[in-house]
Amino acid sequence: MEVPAVSVLQSLIAGRWLGTDAAVPLHSAVNGSLIHHTHAEAIDFGETVAFARGTGLPALMAMDFQQRAARLKALAAYLNERKEQLYAISAHTGATRSDGWIDIEGGTGTLYAYAGMGGNELPSGNLIHEGPALPLGKKGGFSGTHILVPRGGVAVHINAFNFPIWGLLEKFAPSFLAGMPCIAKPATATSYLTEAAVRLMFESGLLPAGSLQLVIGGTGDLLDRLQGQDVVTFTGSADTAAKLRTHRNVVAQSIPFNAEADSLNCAILGPDVSPDDEEFELFVKEVAREITTKAGQKCTAIRRAIVPRKHIDSVASKLRDRLAKIKVGDPSVEGVRMGALASRDQQRDVAERVALLSSGNEIVFGAADGFAPIGEGVANGAFFAPTLLLCRDASRNSAVHDVEAFGPVSTLMPYDDLDEALALAARGKGSLVGTLVTHDPKVAARAIPVAAAWHGRLLILDREAAVESTGHGSPLPQLKHGGPGRAGGGEELGGIRAVKHYLQRAAVQGSPTMLAAVTGEHVRGAALNESDTHPFRKHFEDLQIGDSLLTHRRTVSEADLVNFGGVSGDYFYMHFDEIAAKESPFGKRIAHGYFVLSAAAGLFVSPAPGPVLANYGLDTLRFVKPVGIGDTIRARLTCKRKTDRNRKDANGQGQGVVAWDVEVTNQDDELVASYDILTLVAKRSA
Repeated sequence: MEVPAVSVLQSLIAGRWLGTDAAVPLHSAVNGSLIHHTHAEAIDFGETVAFARGTGLPALMAMDFQQRAARLKALAAYLNERKEQLYAISAHTGATRSDGWIDIEGGTGTLYAYAGMGGNELPSGNLIHEGPALPLGKKGGFSGTHILVPRGGVAVHINAFNFPIWGLLEKFAPSFLAGMPCIAKPATATSYLTEAAVRLMFESGLLPAGSLQLVIGGTGDLLDRLQGQDVVTFTGSADTAAKLRTHRNVVAQSIPFNAEADSLNCAILGPDVSPDDEEFELFVKEVAREITTKAGQKCTAIRRAIVPRKHIDSVASKLRDRLAKIKVGDPSVEGVRMGALASRDQQRDVAERVALLSSGNEIVFGAADGFAPIGEGVANGAFFAPTLLLCRDASRNSAVHDVEAFGPVSTLMPYDDLDEALALAARGKGSLVGTLVTHDPKVAARAIPVAAAWHGRLLILDREAAVESTGHGSPLPQLKHGGPGRAGGGEELGGIRAVKHYLQRAAVQGSPTMLAAVTGEHVRGAALNESDTHPFRKHFEDLQIGDSLLTHRRTVSEADLVNFGGVSGDYFYMHFDEIAAKESPFGKRIAHGYFVLSAAAGLFVSPAPGPVLANYGLDTLRFVKPVGIGDTIRARLTCKRKTDRNRKDANGQGQGVVAWDVEVTNQDDELVASYDILTLVAKRSA
C-alpha cells in the first residue's frame, strides 16, 4: 500500500482553507503509518456561522428547488469522475473496494437520488404547498392550507467515522435541496477522507459560496452560536447523542435535533425455516455479510442473530465455516474480503466490549481460530478477527442486549417460539433495522407489526426478495433511516420527507384568492382568468395560474354507454342492467366513470397541434356523484401549477410541466368528477 506524504488537514471556513500547524496525528488503519495531522489553529465559529448566514443562505435562496436539484446532479457526476482518487484514500481507513463502494458511490448515488426526487417532486420556487386547501367557512370565502418554506437557518451535521463520504453526502443532499447551508464536522479518525471529498466539491465550482463548510477537529462553541431556525443532526453513539441533545443552547432555543445512533440490530430466522430451505442459507449469508462488511463498522450491522433453538447449532456451524473462509488484511492484497477497523483506538474499544459479551457465553469463532491478517505492515494495523458469540439463554443475559461491539462481532441466541423471538428483538430498546427471514406470509404478517414498534426499518427476506434485495445493512435514499429509542428517535433520508425536515411548516388561512397568490397554485374558489384564448394554446411562459376555460355542455345518452361499453369491454351491471340498477343505491343506470373522464377531455381539449405536447398522468381522481342517462355535464379546466424543470428536448426546445385542475359538473352545478391532469408544455423559445 502506498503511503501518502504526511500533510496537515484543513478546515473549509468562510470560503478559505484553514490550517498549517500540525496537531493530532492520524494513522493508516492498515499499517499504522502516519498519514496526516489535524490542524492546530482554532476555528472562529462566530465567523463560520456568520458566513453561512450572510453568504451561504442568500446564495442558496437565489436558486429554487429545481435549480438546486440540478446542481446536486452535476456534483454527483463530478465526484464520480474522480472517484478513484477517493478510493485510493479510502483504503487507509481499512475499507476494501466493496466497502469503499458503499461509502463513495453510495454517497454520490444519494446525490443522484435527491437530484431526481427534487426534480420530479418539488416545485419551481422555494415554497411547497401541502394541499389541498380546506374550506373553513360555508360561503367559500375562507380557507386554510399548509405551506413549507426554507427555515432561513444553518444545518450543523456531526458525523461518525465509519462512512466519511456517505455520511457527509446523505445529510448534505436534503439540506442543500432545502436551501440550508451546511457546517459539516466529520469524526477525526477518518476525517482525511471527508476532507478529500469536500476539496473536490469545492474545486468543482458547483457549490454556492458558504453552502458547505468543513470542520476538522472539535466543534468548540459552535452549538452555543446556533438559533431557533437552525438544525443539528448527529450520527454516532447513543451516549454522545444524549449529551448533544441536552446541550444548554439546543434546549433553550428549541433547535431541532436529529440523531441516528448505533443500535443492537437483529435478524430473526423464522420458525417456518428449516436447514433444507433456501431461506436458511440466505440467513447465514446475511449475518456473515453484516459481520464482515466494513469490518462490522456499520450502525445497521446485525449484532444479534435470533434463531429457533432446534437450529441454533446448525446455524452456528454454517456461520463458523463461512467466517473461516474470509481473508482479512490489507485491502490492496488480492483476495482480501475484510479490512481493518478505522483506528487502533477503535480496535481497543471493540476488544473491551467483546470481553464483556463473552463473559458467560461461548465463542463460536474468533481470534483463536487462526486469525492472521495478510499484507505488509499489518501487525501495526487495526485489524480485528470476525467474532461470533453464542448466548444460549438470552432472556437472562442483559449484556447481549445492552453492549455493542462496533466491529465484526455478532451474537447468536436461540428462541422457543415467535413471541420469544420478538421479545428478544425488543430487548435492544430501539433499533435502526431488523430482518425477518421467512417464507411464510403468515409469519411475516404476525411478526412485522410487533417488531415495527421497535425498529425504524424492517427487511423481510425470502427467496423471492433475495433476487434484488439490497440487504439488511443498506439504507436507501427513498426510505427512512433512523429508529426509536436507543437508535436515536430520529429520521434521515426517506425521500422528500428528509427535505421537509429542513423546512418550516406553517398553516395559512385566508380567501382562496389570497391562498392561490401565496402558494403559487390555483385554489378552488379563487379568482379565475378567462379569455378568448384556449389555455392549451398558450406556451409555458404565457400561462398564468388561474387561466381557465369553462366548456360547452354535453348530454349523456344511452348510446354513449353502449358505445363506451363496446370500446372498453366494461359491461358492469350498473351501466347495462336496468332492473339491477334500479335496485342499487343509485336507483338507475349510470355512466362509466371513465366515460365521464373521456367525455370531459373531449369537451376541453384543443385538438390542433400546439404547445401542449403530452399528457402523462392524472392525480387525485375522484368520482364524486353518479352521472345518469339524460344528465348534462360540462368541465372547467384551470391552470393549477407550473413547474419549470429547466429541461430541453433533443431539438433544444424548452419545456415545463403544468398541472391542470379539472372540475366536471352536472346540470345542477353539482361536482361529479374531480382530478388533476399533468401535461408537458413547450416554451416559446428554444
